[in-house]
Amino acid sequence: MFDPALPANNADLVSAVMRSQLTGLKALIDAIASISAAMVDSTSTLPPGSPAGVSVTVDGNTLHFTFEIPQGDPGNPGDPGPPGEVSSMQLNDAIQTTSANSNSVAELAGAISDPPQQMEVQAIADKLDELILALRRT
Repeated sequence: MFDPALPANNADLVSAVMRSQLTGLKALIDAIASISAAMVDSTSTLPPGSPAGVSVTVDGNTLHFTFEIPQGDPGNPGDPGPPGEVSSMQLNDAIQTTSANSNSVAELAGAISDPPQQMEVQAIADKLDELILALRRT
């Protein structure tokens, strides 16, 4: 068993005492549980202005967390606040021209031989590059 008082200050080193101390330290290290999992047990909301808090416990090889998170301060009356839901019309207006970005890219015409020739493969790669550039939003 490990004894933090051994060896005594200025004492001669005795191999049996040192061996016992080292064996005791190893036993203590081996007894430390290894953590292999973590779990959030609960999250609770605190009033605005409260300090946030977290507690951690160990049960076997699992860390257990409990969080306490304060609410934000209430907004000022009359402030519009964050945006809410989007209407179908607003969504349609916003994406109306999105697909049109690719309208300038012509279809890949012609048949591809089997096996394809290098120039056919290059034509496909060029058309793909053209489509990618057209779809990028500016």
